[in-house]
Amino acid sequence: MKRYGSVIGLRADKLEEYKQLHAAVWPDVLQMIKACHFTNYSIYLRKLPDGKHYLFSYFEYTGNDFAADSAQMAADPTTQRWWDLCGPCQEPLPDRAEGEWWADMEEVFHCD
Repeated sequence: MKRYGSVIGLRADKLEEYKQLHAAVWPDVLQMIKACHFTNYSIYLRKLPDGKHYLFSYFEYTGNDFAADSAQMAADPTTQRWWDLCGPCQEPLPDRAEGEWWADMEEVFHCD
């Protein structure tokens, strides 16, 4: 099992839309997440004093081939439609790595 954390901006004018989407995630999207061995998936919201909003994502990957499972999820038509709704709400960080939408974060501490 490997833990993943990532961060992305959230457009302030899309805050309520994003929260509503995630209050009722489509069952097929949830099923694909599980089929691709992503577990303990959570997204947290943080508003900073300057008014900017950020989302922090955390999940645990329990499979054997992260690249293949991620590609399977990305190829799923239902997941693509879901991302088409969520994507306009998000603001990727300008310093994210090439090819990233959500910027990966380094784990610096963990306690079981």
